Amino acid sequence: MGCCCSKERLHLQDPALLASQTYFKISEIEALHVLFKKLSSSMVDDGVISKEEFQLGILGSSKERSLFTDRLFQLFDSKRDGVIEFGEFIRGLSVFHPAAPQAQKADFAFRLYDICQKGFIEREEVKEMICALLSESDLVLSNDIIEVVLDKTFEEADLKGDGRIDPEEWQEFVGRKPSLLRNMTIPYLKDLNTQFPSFKQTSGIEDYTSSSSPEKNSSSSLEGESPQCEHQYYATKRDNL
Repeated sequence: MGCCCSKERLHLQDPALLASQTYFKISEIEALHVLFKKLSSSMVDDGVISKEEFQLGILGSSKERSLFTDRLFQLFDSKRDGVIEFGEFIRGLSVFHPAAPQAQKADFAFRLYDICQKGFIEREEVKEMICALLSESDLVLSNDIIEVVLDKTFEEADLKGDGRIDPEEWQEFVGRKPSLLRNMTIPYLKDLNTQFPSFKQTSGIEDYTSSSSPEKNSSSSLEGESPQCEHQYYATKRDNL
């Protein structure tokens, strides 16, 4: 009985309603429904995506831990009940649609980096995410370079000088540096197939380490040539499922 009830969460979604709430067409939502069914049954066929299934789709492993994936799952799980229903899945992906406005993408990015969910981004939160992304990519940056990036970023973004970035400062910052959000867009969401859109960071660190080396650019901020160390999320295809 419990299994049937949970499966209803997938089937009772109204594609027309979801289309009115997102940037997807009804036909695209139907295509994503096929993907959702594939992902939600990858470990347990219960009609919802568990955190382990989400990790499996993004990382290729249900046991690998990732701060980035944890935060992404938390934002998709808007009901905060530990699973992602079909409607939550569609609304979460909609932010990454090419038609989604910059302000919406910036808001999602802000909440992703607000690890402690205090309503502002602190220096240590940015550093924690950068270090996590570097670790997950098996790449190394010296602490000195990371600190230079953080110094430059907060110098430019923290307009009030209070050691943190609030939502207004963040919107202003990305408004001046829209490239910070360029990977908040998944172009092929307009050309859908049944492959899970991976947010796994797969490129950019190499460019970052080159452009941020002291002899080349000792004043790099999160913008620069470092898509991996910006407040961005990488949406590149991978065959996980």
